[in-house]
Amino acid sequence: MAGVGWSAAQVRRSVVVLFVALLASAGLLVGARAAIAAPAAADEAVEIDLYGLETCPHCHAAREFLEDLATEVPGVVVRYHELTGDRTAQLAYTEAVESRGESPGAVPAIVLGERLWIGFSASTADAIRDEVERRLAAEDVSAPAEAPTEERDTVDVPFVGAVDVGSSSLLTSTVVIAFVDGVNPCSLWVLSVLLALVLHSGSRGRVALVGTTFLTVTTALYGLYIVGAYSLLSYVSYLTWVQRLVAAVILVFGAVNLRDAMRAAPATLAIPGSAKPGIYRRGRALVSPERSVLGVMAGTVVLAAGVSLAETPCSAALPLLWTNLLAAADPGAAVAASLFALYMAIFLIDELLLFGAVVVTMRAARLQQHHDRLLRLVTGAVMVGLAVAMLAAPELLESVTGTLVVFGGAALVVAVLLVGRRFSALLWPTSMPSDGR
Repeated sequence: MAGVGWSAAQVRRSVVVLFVALLASAGLLVGARAAIAAPAAADEAVEIDLYGLETCPHCHAAREFLEDLATEVPGVVVRYHELTGDRTAQLAYTEAVESRGESPGAVPAIVLGERLWIGFSASTADAIRDEVERRLAAEDVSAPAEAPTEERDTVDVPFVGAVDVGSSSLLTSTVVIAFVDGVNPCSLWVLSVLLALVLHSGSRGRVALVGTTFLTVTTALYGLYIVGAYSLLSYVSYLTWVQRLVAAVILVFGAVNLRDAMRAAPATLAIPGSAKPGIYRRGRALVSPERSVLGVMAGTVVLAAGVSLAETPCSAALPLLWTNLLAAADPGAAVAASLFALYMAIFLIDELLLFGAVVVTMRAARLQQHHDRLLRLVTGAVMVGLAVAMLAAPELLESVTGTLVVFGGAALVVAVLLVGRRFSALLWPTSMPSDGR
């Protein structure tokens, strides 16, 4: 970034942009965070057992919540059972879970009478509060609650099936982040350029072949990157400093995207200019009528692999952000796989629409400069909003309301800066180079 050469006006403008983004996000976070707590009162004893591991961040969150609840509500007794190295606690945990119709294997496990919660989120905390209040209200506590087993929220996802996300906030984050990731200016630019070059062959079949092969290869490589990031982050997810480090990196990437959206210079997080001649050259080679079908496919595979590497600085941040959220939530292998399938399906929507339009109309569609800047603005705002939430108030991302507040803050930042484009030439320059990507 040092080589870009900022003027004093650009520095001031960048500071204003980042300040507005952080101020809007922080204000909404503080307001939403204050609205999360609910009062409670009690007269009688309610005993709660918590089974957990020292290395489990959700166990720490659950223990903190329950201890606060016991402080707020007289008569609530919380017993914490550390499972590490304690055979007695392990046997008690197994019996408590199995007697309530569930299989042991996940923590935290929270037991209150006949009720069992496995995992912890804002919705779990609300359910525990409701159960405590029900018992303290002298209702028929001998009768089991409506759902005596583990509290789970199941959502039916089209083409995926029932997804148990514990809290639909994770589903909300997946949908929004995947959509924003899908409109990545780098990947859309490459696909549009490639299809425009292949159109010169005049063959709809060749356009379809190149587009299908290109999307298949880039999607497969992108999926491998996401799976690898998730595997790594899942392994170290109990280390809070790792999650905070990822959030800090995402904050930097988001700020850079916001800055790039507000200035006339070439984007920092973009396909390097040195790689573009090779993309054009290989794309034109696919038009040659002498090339066989296998030759076209092989050339497209090589091009797609090279492009995937070249666009890494532009496209790596959002999936890293999502996998960090997923690893922190630890929803289980089946749910993680379902959400991954949903992420990839949403991620591909815009590229499939672009590809389909070119195949049907046989007319090129190029990503324009104002499109590029708008996409970077949206991407940057989402990154900054989520990163601030992960650093300052991670509990917001465990509820649908909190998650929507975060995305609402990002939308507010976009709206403010778009209005600034109309009313301030200083805030949004009108001049742009011919190819800033």
